[in-house]
Amino acid sequence: MKALTIDDFYKYTAKATQENVDSLLPPGIKKEIGHFNVFSVADLVTRYKADPRTMVYNQREYYKVSLIRGKSLVEYADKVIEIEKYALLFATPKIPYRWVPLNEDQKGYFCVFTGDFLLPSKSGMVLDDLPLFRPGACPIFQISESQADNMVLIYKKMQEEMASAYLYKYDLIRNFLMEMIHNGQKLEPLTTYNYTHNASARISSLFIELLERQFPIAAPEQKISLRTAKDYAERLSVHSNHLNKVLRENTGKTTTEHITNRLIQEAKILLKQTDWNISEIAYSLGFEQLSHFSSFFKKQTSLSPLEIRNQIV
Repeated sequence: MKALTIDDFYKYTAKATQENVDSLLPPGIKKEIGHFNVFSVADLVTRYKADPRTMVYNQREYYKVSLIRGKSLVEYADKVIEIEKYALLFATPKIPYRWVPLNEDQKGYFCVFTGDFLLPSKSGMVLDDLPLFRPGACPIFQISESQADNMVLIYKKMQEEMASAYLYKYDLIRNFLMEMIHNGQKLEPLTTYNYTHNASARISSLFIELLERQFPIAAPEQKISLRTAKDYAERLSVHSNHLNKVLRENTGKTTTEHITNRLIQEAKILLKQTDWNISEIAYSLGFEQLSHFSSFFKKQTSLSPLEIRNQIV
């Protein structure tokens, strides 16, 4: 499961609409720190040449705030959320999801932006510290028709500013975006529906993909970002005990066993196929101290890292 970058988003959209990527980019965006853009779902769908309803289940490297107007589902690793009419969805790069429309009558708006667009120095807030974007949150909120109409006005103001020549338009757009975020934090999340069998398989599959995505390690300065069972559980927005239970049922191994086995496999590859020193290998695999890595490795293999490196194949 590859994390989609903002460039991937534009490439996919350009391919689906058979347009040039540059035509989708906002004017002057390269002069701005960070990235922001806003779209009308209805306008975008009319330009699609492929099926516009197919959305890849994936993690993204950008944030997204969507006004959903239409019957649909949103699938996370362990939950499915049903949307009847109107909802706001706040998507974070940390949690993969998939949106599934249930009819053809889909309207609304969405904006995409990178973390750099709302740096604390520009917005006065740290995005990942907000309740909306914390792991474990359920950032989908049911809203009334009148609330949806008010949100449409904000999106339209964003679009107007994007098309304007105003020198400080992105500062103004940040204010609109922050207004959306604050409005969202005052709302009640939608009810979740757990479909046990599908959710269990989905969690197991996503865990394996998250694990494998960190490898291979190509340079000594490259360091894995997910090291413990808790790290993976938070990224999937599930409790670590639940993740462990699901993996036992579906694979016969615990979360820690999966992580340990993959770390040992990668360690052996690096010890045999690179000339990196063992401290560099330990660091890249998430061990702050060489002694911890050596103890871990010997416990799992009965040999030290140096003994593995010096083995004659």
